[in-house]
Amino acid sequence: MSRFGLYLNRSSKLLRDNTSRILRMEGAEEPSRAPKHLFTFNSREDIEQFATGCDADVGGMSTVNFGLDESTAKTPTPEKSPSLVNRPTGKFSGEMRLAVRHGLEGQIRGGYAGFRSKAQSTLFGEITEDVSNHEYLALRVRALGHPRTRNSYFVNLQTDGPITTDLWQHRLFFRKDDGGWEDVFIPFKDFVLTNAGELVPHQVQMYRERVRTIGISLLGGNSGVEGLYELGIDSIRAVNIEDVTDRSSLEKVPTEGTQWQRPPVL
Repeated sequence: MSRFGLYLNRSSKLLRDNTSRILRMEGAEEPSRAPKHLFTFNSREDIEQFATGCDADVGGMSTVNFGLDESTAKTPTPEKSPSLVNRPTGKFSGEMRLAVRHGLEGQIRGGYAGFRSKAQSTLFGEITEDVSNHEYLALRVRALGHPRTRNSYFVNLQTDGPITTDLWQHRLFFRKDDGGWEDVFIPFKDFVLTNAGELVPHQVQMYRERVRTIGISLLGGNSGVEGLYELGIDSIRAVNIEDVTDRSSLEKVPTEGTQWQRPPVL
């Protein structure tokens, strides 16, 4: 389908959803706490909703790929297992490099790659997600690639607001080191506000009623991390505490050594 056709489809869907919401008088109902599926990564159409970028866009040497990994659908797995999948999944991969092109030394900084959801414009405005009734962002992921690259991933949220360079960030901590699938739950309240890669001195509450984009970046520049990286991703959801299957996953992970870095401009 053409881009214009997709644009019209989104516009039509937004109009239908808003009309249905008014007819059901959702404003008078109790807010739903049911899990909210934000993104799946199980088809080529799903993958096409995301844009990629890396330092090579401005003179760096890193590489980035984001595609559909169909090999994850070929191995039979127990049904309803939270740590396994038996369907195609997203694959974010490449090589993290700190070097830059000749002549750009000292002018730019290498060491980043990322992907994020594309903004969805319509005839009636932009489609955003309301996660104000949910406590956690839940990601089903697995960390592969060189072990030294697995501690430099960040989750990035962009909300609707006047400052387009504002970005909410949180480290993506993995509990498994064997490349297995796991559900990672990040409290929305624990994201911190950054601007142009720097922590904002006066933190404010996230405007969760209108989330514009969601993405993940690998930031190796500050910690000197290089090497082959690979992240598998199956889904992104908004959930509440009753949906957390493994409460031990909510244990605080030490953040000593956390370093912020400018995320990729996509």
